[in-house]
Amino acid sequence: MQRENNIAASDNEILSEAIRLVSEGIAVTFPVNGRSMLPFIVGGQESVILERPRPAQVGDVVLAYVENCRYVIHRIVKIDGEHITLMGDGNLYGVEHCRLQDIKATATHVVGKGGKRRSLDSNRSRRRAALWSRLKPIRKWLLLVYRIIRKVKSL
Repeated sequence: MQRENNIAASDNEILSEAIRLVSEGIAVTFPVNGRSMLPFIVGGQESVILERPRPAQVGDVVLAYVENCRYVIHRIVKIDGEHITLMGDGNLYGVEHCRLQDIKATATHVVGKGGKRRSLDSNRSRRRAALWSRLKPIRKWLLLVYRIIRKVKSL
C-alpha cells in the first residue's frame, strides 16, 4: 500500500510563486481574503487578476510588500517620489507604506462568481473609487449599510 503525500504549500510559498509568475509576464488569478477592500473586492468570494506592475498611479490596486513585514492588495492613495501610501477601500483610518520597488503586481480585474470579470482600471471603476475616497468621512456608515444589505440578500 502506498502512502499519499499530502504536502500543503504555505501562503508565503504560494504568494512567492504568484509573484514569480507575474514577474515573468504571466497573469495570475489570486484569491482575496478579508474585508479591507470592500465594497469593490469581497474577500473570501472573489479573486483578483494580478499582472506585471506598471508605472504606479494613484488609484491603482496593487500587491505590495508593506512596511517590511507583509503583503497586501490595497489601493495607492499617495505617491511621493519613491514612497507609496496604500489604503484598503474598506479601511476607515489605517494606511500602509512601501517603496515603489515593493509593488510586486497590479490588480487589473476582479473575478466573481462564475468567472465574471470586472475591470479595476476602467474609467467607470476609477471614478467610483475616487468618489468612494471622497466619502471617507462617512465610510463607516456606508460600509455598515453595505454589510446589512449583503446579509439580507444572502438569507
